[in-house]
Amino acid sequence: MNDATSYRKRRSSQRKRLLIEGIVIVAIAVIFALLFPAILPEFRLKLLGRFLALSIVALGIDLIWGYTGLLSLGHGIFFALGGHALAMYLKLQLPVGEIPEFFTLYGVDQLPALWQPFYSLPFTLAAIILIPSIVAGILGYLVFRNRIKGVYFSILTQAALIVFFNFFNGQQRLINGTNGLKTDTEKIFGILVGSAPAQLVFYEITIIVLILIYVLCRWLTSGRFGRILIAIRDDETRVRFSGYDPTGFKVLVFAISGAIAGISGALYTVQTGIITPSTMAVAFSIEMVIWVAVGGRATLVGAIIGTLLVKFGQTLFSEQFPEVWLFFQGALFLLFVTVIPDGIVGWLNKYSLKLLLALLGRREQVITYPSIELDPEIQKEKEEIGS
Repeated sequence: MNDATSYRKRRSSQRKRLLIEGIVIVAIAVIFALLFPAILPEFRLKLLGRFLALSIVALGIDLIWGYTGLLSLGHGIFFALGGHALAMYLKLQLPVGEIPEFFTLYGVDQLPALWQPFYSLPFTLAAIILIPSIVAGILGYLVFRNRIKGVYFSILTQAALIVFFNFFNGQQRLINGTNGLKTDTEKIFGILVGSAPAQLVFYEITIIVLILIYVLCRWLTSGRFGRILIAIRDDETRVRFSGYDPTGFKVLVFAISGAIAGISGALYTVQTGIITPSTMAVAFSIEMVIWVAVGGRATLVGAIIGTLLVKFGQTLFSEQFPEVWLFFQGALFLLFVTVIPDGIVGWLNKYSLKLLLALLGRREQVITYPSIELDPEIQKEKEEIGS
């Protein structure tokens, strides 16, 4: 077997895997987009839409933590920036000459200059992606150019989160401070944002965006770029000596992750009905990391599964055991950290085949030395050495 044939076989196998993955994604998307809206009550469907929106930011965290080894505890910044951008646009859907009502509470009678561009929907859509991305890129550059990594990077992102949280909290005259910006009573294209038809549209959009973000992350992590990210995670010094500049790659992936978080924040805002600085609370950003840890790092699909399981678990426990549900949540996290450190998807990848064979009463096939001897590539190497 020559190298060309071996390459073609690998490519064919890769295409088959991608085809199967694509079919699975389409099937799951159809279930979420068509079946669930038909069988779930409006309240539960709204919850599912919010959780799917949160799954998007979990994908961004998996991209930088699972594949690049950068544990960010400040993604609430980018999440909130995206949410505020869309909320500002919705608050401006008023008759000409009017300004949002909360301004009058603080004696503001003229729309601040910062709000003016958000009359435009194209500008708003661009801002949802670009503003969090630019902020993440600047923050990442300031940190990574000094070769700060590990726990120090995590501490710095959390410190930045606290700074943004306190700043937004104190901006009553600009963004209504701690009260936040309500969106469910506003209109978009003449339809009330909080109405059932509008919420169904936002739910379907969230599914589409989630699939697109997943495909983007899958593409980024599958090729050469993804291999460099993994190399940075495993041995950054070796990557540097190989001729690559890890700083540029880390700044870029951090900016992409920030943009993903901004999109997530915008979709979450319209389905929650409000955006406040509480989304920049330290606990919320830490919770995002927990979703990825529960699902499984460096798996992408694990980030989605972990988010949905944790959020639905929180909902279930808080409804059934309102006084002690936090203890259940803490016990669940301890279980995953101590018993399943690789997360659900990581555990399945490692043990699912063994478990399936055990249930079927069969043993796992072991590759023995003779089978290696019969490998055409091994035989070719022997011939080349002998000649």
